[in-house]
Amino acid sequence: MAGPVVRAVRQTTLASEAMARTDRVAGGGVALAPRMVTIYDVARQAGVAPSTVSRAFSRPGRVNAATAERIRRVADDLGYRANPVARALSTARTNMIAVVILDIANPFFAEIVRGAQAAAAAAGYTVLLADAQESDRLERSALERTVTAVDGIVLAGSRMSDSAIRMISKQKPVVVLNRAVVDAPCVVTDNPRGARLALEHLAALGHEHVTYLAGPEASWADGTRWRSLRESAPALSLRVRRIGPFTPDVPGGVQAAEQFAAAPTSAVVAYNDQLAIGLVRGLAARGIRVPGDVSLIGFDNIAAAELVTPGLTTVAAPLYAQGATATRHVLAMIEGGRGHTGAPAVLPVRLVVRDSTAERHGVGRPRPVGAAAALPMAR
Repeated sequence: MAGPVVRAVRQTTLASEAMARTDRVAGGGVALAPRMVTIYDVARQAGVAPSTVSRAFSRPGRVNAATAERIRRVADDLGYRANPVARALSTARTNMIAVVILDIANPFFAEIVRGAQAAAAAAGYTVLLADAQESDRLERSALERTVTAVDGIVLAGSRMSDSAIRMISKQKPVVVLNRAVVDAPCVVTDNPRGARLALEHLAALGHEHVTYLAGPEASWADGTRWRSLRESAPALSLRVRRIGPFTPDVPGGVQAAEQFAAAPTSAVVAYNDQLAIGLVRGLAARGIRVPGDVSLIGFDNIAAAELVTPGLTTVAAPLYAQGATATRHVLAMIEGGRGHTGAPAVLPVRLVVRDSTAERHGVGRPRPVGAAAALPMAR
């Protein structure tokens, strides 16, 4: 019977200490709250170090079973409750992931972030968003500041070197979007298929010579798209050339119009939709019509593609699915899953046909093909 008696004495002692702290302040009527029981109280009563108490709650497998049971029993007797924030710190879990994007002003990333946010929220995680502003230096700086505050990282089109990405992945689970990096889990869209769909569409409309408006030199997707265009063109009896690079935004497209107008072709494929929209604006200022004089195809299918005039024919990427897929993968890695570091996961694309492409007939005088239509999802 000694055990219950001892516990009763301990409880009485602590209760007395708590009551002693409820004395009213002189001249007032405010009572101090009872002192909270801490791990130091539990450690003193259990005869162990405070660090042992902390481990007993955060990492019980590292504490002797009998000792852990004694600590839990004492904690129950004293009314101790583990602090969930302290527990998160002790296990190095923050329930946050970082999503690093290249340019917060680029609407391409909006759906990616929405997909990442939805997948993270479903798992009880919060997304920390970082804007690299198309700079590998700013990207590295942002990661250095956040890597210790998050459980995992999604890089949405990184401009850092492969070696820098692999170094980050040794510190926290990392998934890379829109780029293939050796020894890192990656999610990409089917750029070769998208390039073929674009050229097949233009060839069917009678075009023979296509200009590619290049994006940033550091872009993996840009290199893949240009290579795929060159490889697909001969089988379709098409000639392709490349001009650029240009910034992947509307001003970049306006700038591209000047270079393109000096030696125009009947068809253009742009690195992304923003570049294509800027080209329409720049060509219009020079009296060159889309699609009356030039047929134009973009990449990504951002929301603005169907709002501009003419509506933009584009290779549609599953942007929301990209963000969600990458986030679910990084969450699985956080929980101990092994990251897939072989070939990248490839998501399908489709060609959405709108009014910026037209049949070529006569000498550089295409005629519009009419209302928007969508080709089937690529397999």
